[in-house]
Amino acid sequence: MANDLHDSRWPNGRTPGQFAERHAAGGFNPADMRLKALAAISLSASNQLDPLLQLALDGLPAMHRNGIFGHTLRGLHSTSGWNTRLEGESIRYAAMVALGLSRVSDEVQRRVLGFGNAIDLARMTAQRAEASQDIGALAVAAWATVEVSGDRPSALFLKLRDYLAADVPIATVACSWALTAAVAAWGWGPAIEVAHLARRKLLSGWSGSGIFPHVLPSTSAGWVRGHIGSFADQVYPIQALARFHVVTNNREAFTIAETCAETICAHQGPQGQWWWHYDARTGQVTEGYPVYSVHQHAMAPMVLHELHQAGGKDRLSAIVKGLHWIYVHPETSAQLIDAEQGVIWRKVARREPGKAVRGAAAMTTAFFPGLRFPRLVNYIFPPIRVDYECRPYELGWLLYAWLSSDVVTELALQAGTENNQKAREG
Repeated sequence: MANDLHDSRWPNGRTPGQFAERHAAGGFNPADMRLKALAAISLSASNQLDPLLQLALDGLPAMHRNGIFGHTLRGLHSTSGWNTRLEGESIRYAAMVALGLSRVSDEVQRRVLGFGNAIDLARMTAQRAEASQDIGALAVAAWATVEVSGDRPSALFLKLRDYLAADVPIATVACSWALTAAVAAWGWGPAIEVAHLARRKLLSGWSGSGIFPHVLPSTSAGWVRGHIGSFADQVYPIQALARFHVVTNNREAFTIAETCAETICAHQGPQGQWWWHYDARTGQVTEGYPVYSVHQHAMAPMVLHELHQAGGKDRLSAIVKGLHWIYVHPETSAQLIDAEQGVIWRKVARREPGKAVRGAAAMTTAFFPGLRFPRLVNYIFPPIRVDYECRPYELGWLLYAWLSSDVVTELALQAGTENNQKAREG
C-alpha cells in the first residue's frame, strides 16, 4: 500500500508532515510538531513510529463493517499461520477511530472507511450513542462529534448533564471524556454546564497522592477495589484537566494534571513500561502487569504531549522510552507488531489463572497500603503471555496521539477569541 501519510491533500489546510524535512522550505503546520520533536530527540524513535502510523491505516479497514467498528480483532493461530476474527461492536471505539482518522486526509479516511469520511463516522456514532445507556459511550461520542464535525449534539450533552448532576457513581475515564467533550464545545451553554459538573466530579476523587481512583466516588467500588486506579484512570484526567486549563486558565486543574503525570512518569518501568494498577491513597504501583501496547505507543504520548503544550513539563524522553518497549520488551521474545495482519498485539500479561495477582494485590493493599509483592511473584507468575488481539481504538489513538498537536493550539485560540469578544461586549 502507498504511504498514506505523505498524501498532500488534507482537509482544513492540515498536513501531517511525517518528517521534519517536509516543511524545510519555511513554516510548518502545527500537526507536524510532535513528529518533528520526536525526530529531534531520537531519530531511531522516529523511525520506529513511522511504520506504526502506516500500520494503523492498513489495519483499520478490517476492524469495521460499514462503519460499525468491532470490539476486538482476535488473532487466531493455526498450522498455516495467523488469521483474525472481528468480534462484537463498540460505540466507544468507533468514536476514537473517528478522532484518529480526522487527522489524515479525506481521501485516506474514505479509503479506510469505504463509505464516507471521519465526519460521517462521528455523526453516525453520535446517533448510535443516543440510544446507549453507556455513559462512557455518550461522552466519547460527544467529544468526537464536536471535534471532528463541529456539530453540537444537544441530546448527548443533555444526557451527560443529567447523569453528572445526579448523585450516582461514574467511571473516572467516562467523567474525563465528558469534560474533554465539553471543552471541545467551549462557549456553548450546555457544554459549559457539563464542563463544570464533570470537573467538580472528577476533582472529588483527587486525594493529592498523584493518582485517581477507578470510580467516582471511590467508595462505590467496594473496599477491595476502591483504592485502585488503572493507568487509563490517570491518562484521561490528565488530558481533560490540561485542556480545561487551556480554555479557562484554571491553575488547580493544571497543577493536578502535572502532579498526576509526574507520578506515573516517576513509576515508569526500567524498559519504559507504563504500569497498570496504582494505589490512589499512596500513589504507589500495586501491580505492573499487564503492560498494554496502546499505553506505550499512543495513550501516554497523547496526554504527555498535550500537557506539555498546555504549559507542563517536557516529558518526551519518557515518551521515547515507552515507545521503544513496543520493539524491545524484556518480558518476552515474541513480536508485538504484525504488519501483515495490520495489528499491534494488545498486551504482555502474566501467565496466571484469571487475574490472580491483580486481585491479590488489590486485596492485600486494601489492608496494608504500600505493600508490594516480592520479586518471587515474577517467577511464579511470569509476565510472558502475549494477548493476541487488537482493538480499533488502539489504532485510532495511535493516529490521534501523534497527528493532533494543533488541537491544544486551536483550543487556546478559541478561548482567546471568546474572551476578547466578551471584553468588547463588556
